[in-house]
Amino acid sequence: MAKSSANDWNHLFTYDTLVHAISGSVGGMTAMSVFFPLDTIRSRLQLEENRKPKDTITMLKELVAEEGLEGLYRGLRPVLVSLCASGFVYFYTFHGLRAVFGSNPSKGHSALKDLTLGAIAGVVNVLMTTPLWVINMRIKMQGTRVNDADRQLRKYPHYEGVLDAILKISRTEGLLTLWSSTLPSLVLVSNPALQFMIYELLKREAQQLLKTNHLSGTVVFMLGAISKSISTVATYPLQVVQSKQRYGTEEAKKMSMIEIMRWIVRRNGVGGLYKGLESKLLQTVLTTALMYLCYEKISTTVFQIMRGSQRAKSQ
Repeated sequence: MAKSSANDWNHLFTYDTLVHAISGSVGGMTAMSVFFPLDTIRSRLQLEENRKPKDTITMLKELVAEEGLEGLYRGLRPVLVSLCASGFVYFYTFHGLRAVFGSNPSKGHSALKDLTLGAIAGVVNVLMTTPLWVINMRIKMQGTRVNDADRQLRKYPHYEGVLDAILKISRTEGLLTLWSSTLPSLVLVSNPALQFMIYELLKREAQQLLKTNHLSGTVVFMLGAISKSISTVATYPLQVVQSKQRYGTEEAKKMSMIEIMRWIVRRNGVGGLYKGLESKLLQTVLTTALMYLCYEKISTTVFQIMRGSQRAKSQ
């Protein structure tokens, strides 16, 4: 029995798991590069109390008029660094654990198992990559032309890059500041966990319905969009709190997750918890759908090459 268990854990360190991790990481960076301006709008609406939410096209025109086209792509490089690390950790952990606990073909996969493994992968990801996302938010917001009413958001120094930000934040605010927003991030583990569960469930249903294991790019894109839409709407208020703790006023940073929610509701009503949802939905749904499309295409191609190479060696 012990030998069997040890063999199961060997599935955690395989080329297959590595392919899934690299495919997910590259897919995430590709998708974010395409739709990054929408993420910029979401961040600004979540953080600037006095910026009124408008439709996405109007917001894009407004930001370009205020800060130029480069303002829409400010902070792209640290975001891609964060996504590269985060995507690799999440996909590797999820598929590695999936291989370990689903290595017996008779057990198969289930929605509950995918949800549980997705949550575990999310916790590992949060604990390992939160500093990168804190830095990402700081760099993305530096140089923005905020209103006088939001002038407290200008207090942070200029960061030259990820390493410079780590050193300056650690020296001036303490090392633990790099893990600010960890609690809402851990709660937000429910977002990718729910997303992965829905995606894998829909994917299995689609494969059975269409009687094929190789879904078309259109179907994969739609499944990714549906799964992310549901998970985003369900968890969006926590994402607003997360942004406040990563790059907010000193008043917001001293509050707990529940206190920030109450503070937002007192100032802006319940709608304040969903400020920026339109641009977030548009950005995250399109980004996630494209990410899944890239991930499936890359991993499928690599696995086909690997199988072809193995067959050639056996001949």
